Amino acid sequence: MKNSLLWFRNDLRLHDNIPLTKALDSDTLLPVFVLDESLFEPHSTLGFKKMGARRAKFLLETLTDLDKQLQSQNSKLHVLVGDPAKLLPDLIDKYHVTDLYHQAEPAHEEKTVRNNIKKQIEPGVDVHSFWGSTLYQLSDIPFSVSEIPDVYTQFRKKCEKQSDVHDPLLVPESIPPLPPDFESDKSIPALEDLGYDAEPEFDDRAVLHFKGGETEGLKRMNNYIWEGDHLKNYKKTRNGLLGANYSSKFSPWLAVGALSPRMIHKEVKKYEDERVSNQSTYWMIFELIWRDYWKFLFVKYDPQIFYPGGIQGKDIDWKHDPKLFQRWAEGTTGFPFVDANMRELKHTGFMSNRGRQNVASVLAKNFGIDWRWGAAWFESQLIDYDVYSNYGNWAYVAGVGTDSRNRYFHIVNQAKKYDNDGEYMHHWLPELDNIPGKLLPEFHRQNPEELKMYDVILGVDYPKPIIDLEKSYERLRNKNS
Repeated sequence: MKNSLLWFRNDLRLHDNIPLTKALDSDTLLPVFVLDESLFEPHSTLGFKKMGARRAKFLLETLTDLDKQLQSQNSKLHVLVGDPAKLLPDLIDKYHVTDLYHQAEPAHEEKTVRNNIKKQIEPGVDVHSFWGSTLYQLSDIPFSVSEIPDVYTQFRKKCEKQSDVHDPLLVPESIPPLPPDFESDKSIPALEDLGYDAEPEFDDRAVLHFKGGETEGLKRMNNYIWEGDHLKNYKKTRNGLLGANYSSKFSPWLAVGALSPRMIHKEVKKYEDERVSNQSTYWMIFELIWRDYWKFLFVKYDPQIFYPGGIQGKDIDWKHDPKLFQRWAEGTTGFPFVDANMRELKHTGFMSNRGRQNVASVLAKNFGIDWRWGAAWFESQLIDYDVYSNYGNWAYVAGVGTDSRNRYFHIVNQAKKYDNDGEYMHHWLPELDNIPGKLLPEFHRQNPEELKMYDVILGVDYPKPIIDLEKSYERLRNKNS
C-alpha cells in the first residue's frame, strides 16, 4: 500500500498543483494544511501579530474553498492548528503514511519547518519536494544557483530566450480516497478560534472586495482579462491608485497559491492570440517574471536577505524608534500621500505597488527606521503577502538588496505625478476634504494660519509633519554626491 500525505503550503488549489498531481498514484491520500501557531504570535518588539486579521480571513476563505473542491471529489482537507513539526509526524505515524508530498519553499523559516519535520519522521517515509508557484521551474532556468544574477534584467532576458513556461497541469479527474480509518471532527477554524477579536469589516472605500479561494481567483482572472477586457491597457494603468481595474489584483490569490502563475500565463497568451498582443500583455508576463526572480534569489541568498544589511552586507545604523514607526504604520505622519496609502493598508489589507514603494522609501530612507520593521508590518497586514516578493522588494527599496544604488522616492514629486488632483488622498483622508487637491502633494509646506481658512488646524484635525522632510532629502542627496 502506498499511503500518502499531501501537505498543502502556499499551493492552495487543485489546478496546476505539482505535488497533488505527483501523489495521484497513491492508494490513499490525506490532504493536510497546518495553521502554524507561530503566525498568531506577537512581534517580539512591536507587538502586532505576524498574520493580521484581514490576511487570516483571506487564508481561511481559501482553505474553505479548497476543502469544498476536495469534497466534490470525495476527499477532504484536514486542517490543524499548531506546530507542523509535531502534528505532521503524528499524522504520518497514525495513518501509516509511506510518502509525504509538498511544495518546496526556499525561505529560511519555511525550510526550517520542513527540515524539522524530516527529523521527526521514520527513515522509511519518502519525502517528495517539488518546485512550484513560479512561471519557470528551478531546473529550467539557465543558471546554476550561484550564477543567478543580482540584476533582474539579466535574469529576465536570459530566461525569456532560453527557458520555457510549461502549460499548467489540469485539475485531477479523481483523487485517491482518504485512509479508511481516517476520522476528523475538526472543521476549519473561525478567526475567533485563532485569537482574533472579531472579523474585520469590509471598508467600501477598498479597490476590490477580495475573497479567498481558487474559485474566486479564477473568477477574478476571467473578469479582468476577458469580461472586462482590461489586459490591453495594463501597462498604461498599472500605476493607478483608485479603482478595481487599474491593475490585475491577482496577487492575493497568487500569494496563497489559489491561482497559478502558469495559468495566468496561458490566459495571457490566449488573449494575445484571440484579441491583441501589445506592450501591456507583455508587461503582465514581465511582472510575473519579477515575482519568479524574488523566489529564485532566496535559493541563492537565504538567509542573508533578512539581515539588516541585506545581501550587500551594508553597515547601516538603523533606527529602532517604536513611536516613529507607529506614526508611519497608523498613517499619521503628516504627509498626506504617505498617510493615505498607510490607511488604505490598515483598512483593507491592500495597497498599490506605487504606494508600497513610496511608503517603504519614506520609512527606510527619510526616517531611517530598520526596513525589516516595515517588512514585518506588511507581512502582518497585506492579504497578498508572500515572503519572497515582500522581503525582496523591501530590501531593494532600502538599498540593501539587488540594487546597490542609493535610490529613494521623493514623495512630493510622486504625489504630483500620480495624484496631482488629490483624489486618492481625499479618498482616504476625509479630514482634508476642504483642502484643494492641488495643495496636498506639498501639504507640509503650507502655512498653518492659511490652513485655518479651510477649517484645518494642524495638530488637531490633522497631524503636524513628523520630520523635516526637506532636510531628510537634503541628507539623502548629500549621500549620493
